[in-house]
Amino acid sequence: MFKKIFSKNIQIPTLRLSGVIASQSGLGSTSLSINNLEKLIEKLFSDKKSPAVAIIINSPGGSPTQSSLIAKKIIELAKEKNKSVIAFVEDVAASGGYWLACAADEIYIDQNSVLGSIGVISPGFGFVDLLKKVGIERRVYTSGKSKSFLDPFKEEKKDDIDRLKDIQEQIHDNFILYVKSRRGSKLNQSKLEEIFSGLFWVGDKAIDLGLADGIGSINQILQKKFGKKVKIKMINQKKSFLQRRFSSSILNSDEILNKIEEKVMLSRFGL
Repeated sequence: MFKKIFSKNIQIPTLRLSGVIASQSGLGSTSLSINNLEKLIEKLFSDKKSPAVAIIINSPGGSPTQSSLIAKKIIELAKEKNKSVIAFVEDVAASGGYWLACAADEIYIDQNSVLGSIGVISPGFGFVDLLKKVGIERRVYTSGKSKSFLDPFKEEKKDDIDRLKDIQEQIHDNFILYVKSRRGSKLNQSKLEEIFSGLFWVGDKAIDLGLADGIGSINQILQKKFGKKVKIKMINQKKSFLQRRFSSSILNSDEILNKIEEKVMLSRFGL
């Protein structure tokens, strides 16, 4: 796909996508969302001279909708600007993180990178017995029999669980179709059931399954494709005065929860 270009002035614009994929945004927010990333992605593709762009991914996943919106933006601009996209995975590109990786034409990983988890999960808690122990009576009034869908303070209902599983299957099907459309014949066709089971793999095994194209760092791969003098041009968001002044010292409750969620999600992959 790539023509070898050996020039003194080749620069590859590069965007880092690191963290949980979620819709939260605002002062100091580090979550990956289309709202936070749209202008950066446009900037990534703004260099008319660059033959390609690169994305560095380190994400355990998160919102399927945000994953889809971010990936669509990358794919659309790649077609519009006629540029190839190369993804480099660091620790993990799982679930929504792998959705982002598949926005690229080629995916390169470290021998210890974790890839996959092509599935859907909806974690939650139940507090029914807790309310009884502390003597609290919860009162909820609804119009519509399903309005209190999966209420964590009530006993689980089979209809609610069946409905949730149906929704999950629809999103899982969308995920599968998307990966097939992006990876195509690169996927190990005899292992498709395993690939889409929700499992994840490391290094060479991920390559054997067709989830990635090879092992190599961003410097190694870009130099191989574009010559020893190729430069990596990192695309960073310019922070306002208030962001520079306060974002590093103040974390709001949403951001604290986001950090906790990120740690929990990474722990699923031994990270």
